[in-house]
Amino acid sequence: MKKEQIITRIRETGLVAVVRAENHDKAFRITEACLKGGVPAIEITFTVPGAHKVIEALASRFGEDEIILGAGTVLDSETARIAILSGAQYVVSPSLNLDTIRLCNRYRIACMPGAMTIREVVECMEAGADIVKVFPGELFGPRIIRAIKGPLPQAELIPTGGVSVENAAEWIKAGAVALGAGSSLTEGAKTGDYNKITETAKLFIQKIKEARGI
Repeated sequence: MKKEQIITRIRETGLVAVVRAENHDKAFRITEACLKGGVPAIEITFTVPGAHKVIEALASRFGEDEIILGAGTVLDSETARIAILSGAQYVVSPSLNLDTIRLCNRYRIACMPGAMTIREVVECMEAGADIVKVFPGELFGPRIIRAIKGPLPQAELIPTGGVSVENAAEWIKAGAVALGAGSSLTEGAKTGDYNKITETAKLFIQKIKEARGI
């Protein structure tokens, strides 16, 4: 699938599930729960032990019509290449690393580096980022999106950190093209309640649609 299609699907869905887990099995079960809840965009972070193996397993288990598979917490181009070879269709970073963006653009893989300030957002855009990850979002809340979009209406932004079902609509109305949700979406895994993850995913999607007037 071409990277333009990946980006379009992420925009349309409006939510990326940020998966952090202690092991392969838990990451896999969180992913399955999110998919059941209508969230195909899954970001396996490289804080997960053996993250590239999790990505490989998911790429083998699910088809492109079922999952939009990404790698998160990618700090350098070496990790990005491992993720891509394992099956990642997009790469997410907490900050801007030029070598990572160059590598992703070389292989036409969607890249979402992190930024917080106006200067960082502009640098990400100039470097060729497809979408800029506003992180950590909890520092300012949804107002940071509106503030950035003032001078940079062309910026495509996806906040991560501080995103919840309760404020999902506010983020979208502020101008976010999609949302990145981690613990607020996947916390059910802590107690083994994967049905809770599925139900929370459904609520997220509902709130995003309502905010978009769909």
